[in-house]
Amino acid sequence: MPSTEPLESPAPRPAGRLGKALMRLLMKSAAVTAVERLSDSFRLITLEGAALRDLPWIAGQKVQVAMGSAFVARTYTPIDWDSTAGWTRILGYAHGSGPGSAWVRGLKAGDRCEFFGPRSSLDTRRLSGPLAVFGDETSLGLACALYRQDRTRSVACHFEVRDMEECAGAIAQLGLPDAGLTARQDGDTHVLELAATLPALAKAGASFVLTGKAGTIQKLRQSLRQLGVASARVVSKAYWAPGKTGLD
Repeated sequence: MPSTEPLESPAPRPAGRLGKALMRLLMKSAAVTAVERLSDSFRLITLEGAALRDLPWIAGQKVQVAMGSAFVARTYTPIDWDSTAGWTRILGYAHGSGPGSAWVRGLKAGDRCEFFGPRSSLDTRRLSGPLAVFGDETSLGLACALYRQDRTRSVACHFEVRDMEECAGAIAQLGLPDAGLTARQDGDTHVLELAATLPALAKAGASFVLTGKAGTIQKLRQSLRQLGVASARVVSKAYWAPGKTGLD
């Protein structure tokens, strides 16, 4: 899940014997059983295997998938997880030429992958009332997980995105309702449009989940403080920032 786009570092060298040994020792292994192309950039990926069974999973947790080396990984938020049957699904977003994007674009059924997790990342269990999820392309997996964990709970989503049409198509195929899209603008002037949605949500008693770009999260938190929204009603996780890799 990071210029105004998530930054991808150069592709790593192929794993040597030490790297392969560490992957076998430290990481779980799963088979890629399905890769559904939602658009040029988005892939819905199903992983299956014995290592996925009997694991406690909470919506919002992460897995870190090795990009050919135990020392280079990319983070994904599982959309759902069947610990009895031993499968999970993640949403891959290919946004550049780095190892994560290359992995997503080249992935096919029958491949294998090594991963850490599930691991703690963002826990919304303490939040009450309807949820308002703010983020970007890297946040769609989390939004789906939160929506699917309780279909009776209202989950309103607002995403800043590069390609409105592509993201709308992917969201429709994922079955995520009530998602508002805002086109990303130079200078982040579009964040004012996102912030304009906050007062009505705060008045309705929503709790807020802020993810994606670090700078956007900071501005939205400031707006929520100005509205008097208690910190107990807000959780956040920065997935990326310009010029940085590996925030989560």
